[in-house]
Amino acid sequence: MAFTTVFLALLVLLALIILATSIKVVPQQRVKLIERLGKFHKRADAGLNIILPFLDTVQATIDLREQITPIEPQPVITRDNVTMKVDAVIYYVVADPVRATYEVQNLKWGIEQLTLSGLRNVIGALDLDHTLTSRDTINTQLRATLDAATQKWGVKVMRVELKNIDPPQEIKETMEKQMTAERSRRATVTEAEGEKAAAILRAEGQKQSMIVSAEGTKESAILQAEGQATARLRVATAEAQAIEVVSKAIGVAGNPAQYLIAERYLESLSHIAEGAQKIVFLPFEAAGVMGSIGSMKELFQSMPSGRSGSGV
Repeated sequence: MAFTTVFLALLVLLALIILATSIKVVPQQRVKLIERLGKFHKRADAGLNIILPFLDTVQATIDLREQITPIEPQPVITRDNVTMKVDAVIYYVVADPVRATYEVQNLKWGIEQLTLSGLRNVIGALDLDHTLTSRDTINTQLRATLDAATQKWGVKVMRVELKNIDPPQEIKETMEKQMTAERSRRATVTEAEGEKAAAILRAEGQKQSMIVSAEGTKESAILQAEGQATARLRVATAEAQAIEVVSKAIGVAGNPAQYLIAERYLESLSHIAEGAQKIVFLPFEAAGVMGSIGSMKELFQSMPSGRSGSGV
């Protein structure tokens, strides 16, 4: 009875062990490769999978997610014989787990070696300046080279990114000097362009100022001329009116022209009298002038007493 109990217990335990070894749960985005008696049998995708214990074994578990593999800094020689250190990062996806397992012994190590070889080939075809300024070109060429080489391994290289390009110290110092000189040149050019623009603006301002000043002078001269013309016109009008009044006043006693001549003559005599020497000028027709003075005397005498108060 005790023997039977122990035997049954052993059978149950064996059954549990067999059941546990025959059930394989595969996580999402994983694949297990199953071999039967040393030969590839099937691939177990995500979920619950049943295998035969003692006959089937799990050869490998492949991660189908995008893999990231860093490449440590490696010495690389450019076309112009400059040795620099370059590191990179590779992004790839296992497209065929079977070939990735059975076509290459160590997939990750193989991809790293292919990357190093491709990196030396691509950068070796470029000089230093192009290497420092053509990261995108290097990444594209290197990705195409790796993708073509890893197709037989069932791997798809998504992209390759160069992280750092580290030239020698003397090259860095030369580059810094070139950068300083270039910045100084740009500053000089920018300053010259600014001075040029400022000079143009100043010239434009002076031009506009001169135009406005000329227009103001022109307007001022026009207004001054118009004022003088108006003043002269008003003076002439006043004189004409005065002559007309005088003409009407002396119309019976004498000639208005003689009156005007006599008036100007008397004004001239007054100015001459103010001089240092007492010189008297008489016109050629003295009798006519005296006659005009007589006519003026008669005119003033004929005027009302209030207006003749000044006398001659």
